[in-house]
Amino acid sequence: MAIKHSKYRNTGILFELLVRQTTSDLLNNQDSKAVKILKKYFTNTELGKEYSLYSTFSASPKLNEAKAEILISTIVEQYKKLDHEKIGKLKYNLIKEIKKNYDLENFFKAKIENYKPFASIYTIFESQNTKSVDTKQLILNKINLLEHLTAKDLTNSRAPKSLVEEFMKEDKEIRLLAYKILVEKFNNKYQGMSERQKDVLKEYITNISDTKNLKLYLNSQLEQIKTELTELKETSTDAVVKIKLEEVIKFILPIKENQSIKDEVITGILQYFDLIEELKKG
Repeated sequence: MAIKHSKYRNTGILFELLVRQTTSDLLNNQDSKAVKILKKYFTNTELGKEYSLYSTFSASPKLNEAKAEILISTIVEQYKKLDHEKIGKLKYNLIKEIKKNYDLENFFKAKIENYKPFASIYTIFESQNTKSVDTKQLILNKINLLEHLTAKDLTNSRAPKSLVEEFMKEDKEIRLLAYKILVEKFNNKYQGMSERQKDVLKEYITNISDTKNLKLYLNSQLEQIKTELTELKETSTDAVVKIKLEEVIKFILPIKENQSIKDEVITGILQYFDLIEELKKG
């Protein structure tokens, strides 16, 4: 029996679309429900463990055929160890929550760069839960994955020492891959963003579950912004600009220990960077 691919149940695709939505919400100065959904469903959960298998594949360097075979078989073996009943319930609730907060048609409209290999991984995973498998379909999907992994032969290059070890770290906290998406997939739309702005977005999304480190990072950025604006105020010859900068600087306060980090904080930092650049140009 042939297995029908479903993008609505493909963990790799769901994760990438949520990260895209997170970035889009943030840059449009909107409260991002996608961030909360990512944290709820992909941090320290069975669904997060399943996604780590998709990401291990998509983040892999190009391999020779032998190493690609090892990678695929290792990922499949790790998939078998997951609690598939829990994964099924989490996916069901995840789709419900996405539907509740976003227009489902628009949400799934975005083009996914790794759609074909992710679809192949999904089909191979699903075949492990199906008694009657279409052998031809399974072979074709494995060929798709091998072609993707071996697009450039790295036979003469040294493979990462921890290649198989990384596959085993399935209970590690999921790191959100927003930076890659910002740089590679949103490059055209957000090409005007500075490196500092991209770094802030990267830290915000990748450390959303590590509040302590995120606050330390953001406070360091706020302190740097305050220093730079103070210097610009001191060197400005425009009295009006000096007064306005004085008011702006008063609003730049560190994030308190018991204070939650909201999207508005990140948006504010991005805007401060824009202000600094404009003042330096002017």
